Amino acid sequence: MRAQLMKVKEPRRIHLGEHLTFLFENHDTTLYQVQEMLRAERIEDEAHIRHEIETYNELVGEQGELGCTLLIEIDNVDKRAELLSRWTALPQNLYIKTQDGARVLALFDERQVGERRISSVHYLKFRLGDRIPVALGCQHPELTLEIALTPAQSAALCSDLMAK
Repeated sequence: MRAQLMKVKEPRRIHLGEHLTFLFENHDTTLYQVQEMLRAERIEDEAHIRHEIETYNELVGEQGELGCTLLIEIDNVDKRAELLSRWTALPQNLYIKTQDGARVLALFDERQVGERRISSVHYLKFRLGDRIPVALGCQHPELTLEIALTPAQSAALCSDLMAK
């Protein structure tokens, strides 16, 4: 099961620049995550199980939405502290570019953005409707990046948009 899931996850893991990794989620990936969480944490109480399911369901989103986890990966502790302080506006500057040229900005949890720094993990949603994603980007003044999606990445995200 794990090997099969890694194949599902592969086109949904997208690196943008040196420090940003987007992990787009769907039903299968979140089901696996819930199962792993229950196993690793030895959760057996029905209320706790329900909580985990509800939490991960929020990440997937509705039809026409893509949900993902953004990991800001900076190994050096001092550099990480500095950049997370300078990049407080990062979440509102992330976008998916669609086939029609539109930039759809990320929706994010404002609780993960403090006055002085942001979290190194963010839960994002992109409301694309039926538009086809072709690129992923950032328009932050200190981090202007854009990467074209591969055909496999675009197909996987389109499949997720329609599957809900």
